[in-house]
Amino acid sequence: MATARAAQARRAARAKREKALRLARRKREKAQRLARAKREKALRLARRKREKAQRLARRKREKAQRLARAKREKAQRLARAARERRERERAAQRARVERERREARAAKEAERRRREAEKKAQRRQALIEKRLEASARKRREQERKREAKRLAKERARAKLKAQAEREAARRGEFDASRRPPPPPKPPIERLPKVDGITPTKDFPIDFLRAQRALLLDARVELLGQATRLDAEASDLLANQEMGDVDFGDEGGEGDTMVVERERDLTLSAVARHTADEINAALKRLETGDYGYSAISGLPIPRERLAALPWATELVHERAGTLGR
Repeated sequence: MATARAAQARRAARAKREKALRLARRKREKAQRLARAKREKALRLARRKREKAQRLARRKREKAQRLARAKREKAQRLARAARERRERERAAQRARVERERREARAAKEAERRRREAEKKAQRRQALIEKRLEASARKRREQERKREAKRLAKERARAKLKAQAEREAARRGEFDASRRPPPPPKPPIERLPKVDGITPTKDFPIDFLRAQRALLLDARVELLGQATRLDAEASDLLANQEMGDVDFGDEGGEGDTMVVERERDLTLSAVARHTADEINAALKRLETGDYGYSAISGLPIPRERLAALPWATELVHERAGTLGR
């Protein structure tokens, strides 16, 4: 009995020791696992920290490299820009020197040409003066001959004109002795003056205003035409005096220019005479005599006044005047 209890106690002690050993082993294993996990965690943290430090260092190196590269590139750009600027300055300097050389050569060539042109001009002027002198002598001789012919023609025309005037006077006296005296002019019924125009019973103010506008426009046109013709005649005379016309033995171009000048002067005189007639018509507008015949005192038809605003006679009166 005692032996059984001792054996049981031994088994219980052994079981307790085994249990304590298992617990100690489990505890040791657990401690080892915890220590291993802690070491692994520490290693992971250290590795992560090292990797982070490596990444930061790499980024820092890359940033430093980028900054260094950018600085080198900027320095290279500045150096390249400085070289290009120096090249441009040297090119501009060369171009300026070349341009100054060309300008100097051009100025020298222009001076040479100017001297040559002056010499040619002097020779040409001398030749022109010589020709002008010869032409002037020939022109004076031609003018003297033409003046003699003109005087002879004028004397003949004056003689014929005097004969015609004597004949016309004689015929006029004869017609006047046979023609009855003209009837008295009818009175003109004038209305109050409006805008510088005196209307009448036969010609209202609207018609007279339109006629005044026609007269003013025609006067401006005629005076401009007379001025232009006078200028052309003066130019022809100046050309003759400068010797531009070649007067041959039989007249030629010189006679043509003389005829053209006389024609221009005649047309200018006609235009100015018509302008004087227009001024007289404007005066008649103010006094109330516009539109009435200066011969019979009868009103002139409006159609004739519209065609010839400065008319002073009826159509049959004008025809009778031309026929006498």
